[in-house]
Amino acid sequence: MNCQFCNSKLDKVFIDLGELPSANRLVRLDQLNLEEPRYPHKVFICKECLLVQIPALHEAHDMFTENYIYFSSFAKSWVDHAREYVDKMINKMNLDANSFVVEIASNDGYLLQHFVVKQIPCLGIDPAANCAKAAQEKGVATNTEFFTTKSAQKLSAQRGQADLIIGNNVFAHVPDVNDFIRGISILLKPDGVLTLEFPHVAQMIKNNQFDTIYDEHFSYFSFQVAQNILARHGLCIFDVEELPTHGGSLRILACQSTNKFMQVKQTVNKLLEAEQSQGLLDISGYVDFQNKAEVIRGAFQNVVKAEKDKGNKIAAYGAAAKGNTFLNYCGIGTQSIDFVVDDTPAKQGLFLPGSHIPVVEEQKLKDEKPDLIIILPWNFRTEISNKLAYSREWGARFITCIPKIDIY
Repeated sequence: MNCQFCNSKLDKVFIDLGELPSANRLVRLDQLNLEEPRYPHKVFICKECLLVQIPALHEAHDMFTENYIYFSSFAKSWVDHAREYVDKMINKMNLDANSFVVEIASNDGYLLQHFVVKQIPCLGIDPAANCAKAAQEKGVATNTEFFTTKSAQKLSAQRGQADLIIGNNVFAHVPDVNDFIRGISILLKPDGVLTLEFPHVAQMIKNNQFDTIYDEHFSYFSFQVAQNILARHGLCIFDVEELPTHGGSLRILACQSTNKFMQVKQTVNKLLEAEQSQGLLDISGYVDFQNKAEVIRGAFQNVVKAEKDKGNKIAAYGAAAKGNTFLNYCGIGTQSIDFVVDDTPAKQGLFLPGSHIPVVEEQKLKDEKPDLIIILPWNFRTEISNKLAYSREWGARFITCIPKIDIY
């Protein structure tokens, strides 16, 4: 097995979570008695290029289907984040009716809808047919396909190159980073800008975010590794922002290396220096992650046992992929958690993979009045806590488990 970027042999394990089911493949009632496929979630670190990666567990076509269940628009804070980004880039780049914006993995149009309102030509690309349909209903033109070098060549010939290419939380989902970035370099104008947002592996390690490991995420990037990947394909990162989204993300801004007018900002060197201080520029910064995960697992299991011993009722909020990784790694299921609330209609009435905890509407929370509510998507902790503030009336407590166990 070789590194997907530099093709070096992979033999250094970063973390091994064992065999887990597909994180976003929820189970129907008639499937509960069927055996679910489980896949080895063993993550490697390339000793040569330092790309953290997991081998492809199944084909991307099997994951991002017409029944894909993640819709970005159901997270208000994420939609607000997208709106702020659009306003910022329009002003920064002077985008107008003569511009062309492309978003890769555009989901349900959560971001491009803001360009549509401002009458700036744009196109979404997303392989999930149901997400693409939802985007089209918002007026967002969307191609239902995977973004590859081949599709970039075709789109460039048909529509011309893009002034702005956007990729939010897609870089980790790409099984072939070289083909992906090569395609972007083909589609981007000589003076165009690329922005990519992705979780920063520095935050993943620092804050014990092992639950972000699941079968849809093939890679976990440091800034240095991302810089090296883009540079191989003729792209230069000229600016970077550190964002609080998803537990700590990077937004990189890049252009063609031939663009002589774009100056590399100090933010680039400062972040490289920060990564060096954390030890991420060599293999030493990637050790001991396994032990951190095991400590949290043990602590969570103890909390659940103590609550059940008291006869307390436990529920969860957010049928998120990271939550499914966490629950299955901890071995927690219906014997401990009665139900999980989720606002996404496509998830309601189904059951979490592996644990088989039922996914229900929020009214169930008000009816059952659980003593403890586990917020599985901890990156939306504040938003969810505020939304469920009424549960304080019956004395409910919240718990998040990343970066540590916190009951409040």
